Amino acid sequence: MRVAVLKEIESGEKRVAIIPETVKRLAKKGIEVSVESGAGEGSCFRDGEYEEAGATIEPSAEALLAATDVIMKIQRPTPAELLKIREGTTIISLLYPLVNQDLVHTLAARKITAIAVDSIPRTTLAQMMDVLSSQATIAGYYAVIMAAYSLPKFFPMLMTAAGTIAPAKVLILGAGVAGLQAIATARRLGAAVEAFDTRKVVRQQVESLGARFVEVDIAEDAQTASGYAKELSEEYKRRQAELLHRHIAKSDVCITTALIPGQRAPILITEEMVQAMRPGSVIVDLAAEQSGNCALTEPGNEVVRHGVTIIGRLNLPSRLAVHASQMYSRNMEKLLLHLMGDGGLKLNLQEEITQGCVITLGGEIVQPKVKDVLSRKGESHAN
Repeated sequence: MRVAVLKEIESGEKRVAIIPETVKRLAKKGIEVSVESGAGEGSCFRDGEYEEAGATIEPSAEALLAATDVIMKIQRPTPAELLKIREGTTIISLLYPLVNQDLVHTLAARKITAIAVDSIPRTTLAQMMDVLSSQATIAGYYAVIMAAYSLPKFFPMLMTAAGTIAPAKVLILGAGVAGLQAIATARRLGAAVEAFDTRKVVRQQVESLGARFVEVDIAEDAQTASGYAKELSEEYKRRQAELLHRHIAKSDVCITTALIPGQRAPILITEEMVQAMRPGSVIVDLAAEQSGNCALTEPGNEVVRHGVTIIGRLNLPSRLAVHASQMYSRNMEKLLLHLMGDGGLKLNLQEEITQGCVITLGGEIVQPKVKDVLSRKGESHAN
């Protein structure tokens, strides 16, 4: 089986899908890897390292795509890249198919097999392939670093000759992978940390990291059977807003991480809540990729509103490209080996992981949820 690693062309993307150490291991499994020249430069991996690991370096994407079975990327393919991909080729990358519906239709029409790594089920068996979790770990860590840099205060409590300095108060909204990493990082820096999540099952994890768990006093849970978040009732949202207003008002830093797959991120922080924060406070919105959890977030930018710095930077994992690429690459290795059969990919759509992440196959949209959403959308347009 021949695998091609493309150089990312999206602005600001420094990661690479496969790193040299993974090339070595794939070679032992009979997988040939070709890499576009310069693909690893943003992550500090030189062409020579890939060659030493056993990869072939190609000077351009055109040369690479002419003779490959599987394309490995980070970001979804651009229209220009799609034109270069041969019918029957498999592409494995972030796709977000519920949002990028036109892309899904194009992939199916061109008979490209599309595997969305963002759609891998969050199960025990799939943990080693879970790209969203590995990259969220980086985002959660880096969010705290950005907050500490922007906050005009120390994070830890300090005993000084000038008196005692109280620790910064940090509130984390969402205790998924990014939120838990943010909690751990903020605690390592010495902050006093609180965390809120609609899923009551995470209380023990939050408290084990030394944070105080904040919850709405109502018998409703937002975790689905697959481990993702779901929408909650209007009554819950009302009481949640009241609770968050009180806690945000006394926080120096608030880091938000709440996402719902395929939908706009829920607004958790209103303008009134921002106004209630002390001047100099910081909000880091990790949901900026999906428009943000704060009503005043400007995706891609850092702004000051009502004296509060609101950071809506995008693609945080790319800022730590070395380790982000390392983790992504290891995820891809496990996924490839899971999907591999004799001499190539063997996609068994009855198997849970394969069924979850294979979006298009043989000119058809095959992922059940994506297929259902797109068919209902088609019916509504017809009517």
